Amino acid sequence: MIGGLRGAASHVAVALLGVAAGAGLAWTAGHRTALAAVTTHGEWVYFKALGTADSVRAYVAYPERKDKAPAVIVIHEIFGLTDWEPTVVDRLAKNGYVAIVPDLLSSKFGRSPADPDSGRKLVAELEPARITRDLDAAYAYLNGLPAVRGGDIGVMGFCWGGGQSFRYATDNPHLRAAVVCYGPPPDSAGLARIRAPLLGVYGENDARIDASLPDVAGRLKALGKPFTYEIYPGTGHGFLKPGRQGSDGPEVERAWANILVFFKRTLGA
Repeated sequence: MIGGLRGAASHVAVALLGVAAGAGLAWTAGHRTALAAVTTHGEWVYFKALGTADSVRAYVAYPERKDKAPAVIVIHEIFGLTDWEPTVVDRLAKNGYVAIVPDLLSSKFGRSPADPDSGRKLVAELEPARITRDLDAAYAYLNGLPAVRGGDIGVMGFCWGGGQSFRYATDNPHLRAAVVCYGPPPDSAGLARIRAPLLGVYGENDARIDASLPDVAGRLKALGKPFTYEIYPGTGHGFLKPGRQGSDGPEVERAWANILVFFKRTLGA
């Protein structure tokens, strides 16, 4: 749980690793990867996990705008931080948000490995308290940036990260919005603590996750918690990422349109 995070940037130590501007370059797993040319400024940073000497590595991107912007924390899949998540951050920046994706393996294991199986094994060793702590640090980092409109911060995650987005909404009462992309719900005891409006994005062919949705939606409704979700036809688990079932169809852009409308409504433009 966090509190009094506004202005917590004074507790954040930042080290720039590289700049991706225009058709820039990101540094991941020791090699350079081209990022989408959608922002005027994207960079790799380190900041301190709150109350510790541990550092969290993250990619942050800024939109082209003259005023302060709302912000979004992006949470990666179960494979650790890959080359794909920075493109999501860039996409959000293109649409007016300061966005950040922390490498949630970095404070314990260093950079996420390039091998997805290795990343999955390491993610399984992360403690929920550490994940919350590092997400709190990302929230504090964003909230202290001069380019961010203080307090107007949301979260979104994918797969394992979607579950963590849902869970983080139970831990951070300051969040203004949470997007859950095909992630499982947290345990029911935490649902009453959620204050942020929730948007769910789910694939049609994903019964492992979808089967619990009616029950989860019913419990949230009984608690008076706003939760809107849609199941996108012809898609499977992880369909917003290239290479997954339905990722080459029209539902990807429709889902993104709904996500951006949700963020505009909850965080502002």
